[in-house]
Amino acid sequence: MTDTAFLYQDSSLHRLWQELLAGAGIEVNGPQPWDMQLKAPGVPERIFATGSLGLGESYMDGAWDAQQPDELIYRLLKANLHRKVQPSRLLLHAFKARLLNRQTSKRAWQVGEAHYDLGNDFYAAMLDSRMTYTCGYWQNATTLEQAQDAKLDLICRKLGLEPGMRVLDIGCGWGSFMSYAAEHYGVECVGVTISREQAQWARQRYPELPLEFRLQDYRDLNEPFDRVVSVGMFEHVGHKNYRTYMEVAHRCLKDGGLFLLHTIGKNERRLHTDPWIDKYIFPNGELPSIGQVGDAVDRLFVVEDLHNFGADYDKTLMAWHANFEQAWPRFREPLGERFYRMWRYYLLACAGAFRARDIQLWQWVLAKGGVEQGYRRVS
Repeated sequence: MTDTAFLYQDSSLHRLWQELLAGAGIEVNGPQPWDMQLKAPGVPERIFATGSLGLGESYMDGAWDAQQPDELIYRLLKANLHRKVQPSRLLLHAFKARLLNRQTSKRAWQVGEAHYDLGNDFYAAMLDSRMTYTCGYWQNATTLEQAQDAKLDLICRKLGLEPGMRVLDIGCGWGSFMSYAAEHYGVECVGVTISREQAQWARQRYPELPLEFRLQDYRDLNEPFDRVVSVGMFEHVGHKNYRTYMEVAHRCLKDGGLFLLHTIGKNERRLHTDPWIDKYIFPNGELPSIGQVGDAVDRLFVVEDLHNFGADYDKTLMAWHANFEQAWPRFREPLGERFYRMWRYYLLACAGAFRARDIQLWQWVLAKGGVEQGYRRVS
């Protein structure tokens, strides 16, 4: 028996897996950069048992590889293989997502500790100079720095910012929007985050600007602002809290004010999140559908504009991945090989998902009372 003979088990499960992959244009141990290279036994068994969780975990364990995992994931999603492999073991995960509030005030801090507090040095190596950890706007951009500045400026112009306005940033991250808006549009900002690392970094970075960074749950906010913005935070709110979130934004926004919501979204109103992302990257996260956001804003806001540029997230993630790969030698010793494979899979799998148009990036412009004579989108 050769060293690789154990990888070619003649079982109905292995044959089914090869047939499914072939339908997506993927070959087991094939020559294309998106082909799945098996490195250990049991990969199909793990995938059929636990779906995307098994696919991601077996990659982290080095049981399979591909030169371009992003292209492999793109092809899997375009062929709808995620609908053909639906393990019964994940029913409990879906049940919990549907019935439990996994984003309570107490649990909301978990994602900050598990993800955003990995270390500012780590994120600085991957992101742009402002530490903007959301989708860039690549319409006229050729670099990550340009795309992120273009996105921040687009938000400012959509909100119609003017000097002297007071702006609330729900989920402010490292203060990228707040610093840009203060520097270029003369506003003052209050931002809330559940990440201690983010708040500390931002306070030290922008001491001269009229910015206030609070370590605070959004549900505790209750003060007036001319504008409200939330960029890449709604994914952590959860469907049981969507209405509460919108009520907070509504009570903090002055009459006639605008609220811009920038969020990743999904194409259908299913309530469970990807189990691998939930376990390893964003604990308790959940992507909204258009219908769920619509339900949450009922009788609170007028939806003035909805802008989808989800394809730009593919480019953003690939730029982050290139920076991550370049910087990895600095982090190899403290973080280790399994973290490397986990983070690489996260960035590239998400890029493949956006490329397949399986998930979206939306900017909603919501008005308290509506915009007289109508809202005109800037580009």
